[in-house]
Amino acid sequence: MSNIDWIVLVFTLVAVVVYGIYVGRGQKSNESYLMADSKMPWYIVLLGIMATQASAITFLSAPGQAYTDGMRFVQYYFGLPLAMIVICVTFIPIFQKLNVYTAYEYLEQRFDIKTRVLTSLLFLFSRGLSTGISIYAPSIILSSVLNWNIYLTNILTGGILLIYTYIGGAKAIAHTQKLQFLIILGTMAFAGYLLVQNMPNGIGFKDALYLAGKSGKLNVITTEFDWKDKYNIWSGLIGGFFLALSYFGTDQSQVGRYITAKDTTTGRQGLLLNGLVKIPMQFAILLIGALLFAFFSLKPAPIYFNERSYQYLKETQPKQAAIFETEHEALQLKFSQQSKNILKEKDSGSPLLNVSINQFRSTQKQVKNLHSRVEAAITSSSYNAEKTDTNYIFLYFVKNTLPVGMIGLLFAVIFLASWGSISAALNSLAACSLKDIHLIFSKDKPNDEEELKFSRLHTLGWGIFSIAVAMFATQMGSLIEAVNVLGSIFYGPILGIFLVAFYFKKINGKLVFISAILSEITVIAVYNFDVVSFLWLNVVGVAAVILFSHIGLLFNQHKALNS
Repeated sequence: MSNIDWIVLVFTLVAVVVYGIYVGRGQKSNESYLMADSKMPWYIVLLGIMATQASAITFLSAPGQAYTDGMRFVQYYFGLPLAMIVICVTFIPIFQKLNVYTAYEYLEQRFDIKTRVLTSLLFLFSRGLSTGISIYAPSIILSSVLNWNIYLTNILTGGILLIYTYIGGAKAIAHTQKLQFLIILGTMAFAGYLLVQNMPNGIGFKDALYLAGKSGKLNVITTEFDWKDKYNIWSGLIGGFFLALSYFGTDQSQVGRYITAKDTTTGRQGLLLNGLVKIPMQFAILLIGALLFAFFSLKPAPIYFNERSYQYLKETQPKQAAIFETEHEALQLKFSQQSKNILKEKDSGSPLLNVSINQFRSTQKQVKNLHSRVEAAITSSSYNAEKTDTNYIFLYFVKNTLPVGMIGLLFAVIFLASWGSISAALNSLAACSLKDIHLIFSKDKPNDEEELKFSRLHTLGWGIFSIAVAMFATQMGSLIEAVNVLGSIFYGPILGIFLVAFYFKKINGKLVFISAILSEITVIAVYNFDVVSFLWLNVVGVAAVILFSHIGLLFNQHKALNS
């Protein structure tokens, strides 16, 4: 990067940290540190909810996801608006009425302490792991740009945001998320504009869309039902509904955002607006990835977007790399020429257009096959090699195409997106481990000052834990997929517990506790045996808790009749 890019990057990050420390100063109680005194207006609740969900993974990995697999990933969010309605009707009024610090406090009142502790532990484990992945995502950037060791960059990335998160708590997080998200949206929109402007040979937006469409990258809707298909309209509407219901309704990182609202109406406004704007926002981010495919079909694409990994292959297997490069150069020339021919024949109405499209798709398959062979060679050459270069596609475009200053701002955006989600996660992890574990099993009840001190120590501890998890994230492939798979393994049983609590009043704590454990075992078994795609795991987890609970209830009733 140029000196100007470094100035833009450092200034933006320092400004956010200083702002976070400033707005979060003067913390004197846990209610302020963990819940921001429950005084947040609807627009800060909305931006907090969106910033918590839209981590750096969203902006770094999603364009690469669309580049490799098309835009069908957007179907993952189709169940979101329906889930927002259910949460607004059922969840928010209960949490606001009880004035809880964590969602799991309600479970103790409805069931017992052990159910509250179990559910909180499931959340702590899943959210702690996914937060580590969220730290790793921007670390890729710093590691790639500076050629620094990835383990060092994990420490730097996770450590900087701890400054204002540790000091300012929920209030600092809410206000910095507002600033972060506004910067992010503006910068990503400008990056999309620059992508179209940098298309070669005067090719415009419509031409780029046409190429992306003919390559299969605009496959937004997939209607064919397939249990093992990760992204289709059925898994999105049904599996996505249950995942969103669990994430926004029972995950403390999100519950912690809307329980800071000043009243029930404000919390509902933030959630409902999130349900309305999330799908268009995600669509736009994925569209950048589809347009990137059109861009690199006209301009030479690298043989592998993770340049460091490919360089290692060249050093360890030079002859094999040379063979790959010769084949790649020939394919790129053919692919670029075919792309240009398609656009010319489209504009002229040539009868040869369909022939050219078929040739284009045939070459596309050859390019994809070569990429798979290169990827397999890189993976086999080193145990520590990443499994995919999906997370580097957008980064490569930023580094090699955007103007001076914009590169630094885009890098800052990815850090800010990461900080928004990670800071909220650390705050929620601290609230749960303190309120649902530490204070429950503590013999002595701390005073307000001691409790605030413990909250900060828990925040620091989860920051260190998440950084440690980030050290192992290199083996997880597409990061946006890894986070969602991880959530789907745990969210179903957690949601099942809450649904039983809300809607099945005859089921007691002992039954739901056993059912939750059996449900988690079931979900892990279904995942390990690859029975269904990961989105359906949410449905499996919910159904298993409800089913096992009712089986236990029937067994108890039968036992009572015979006694």
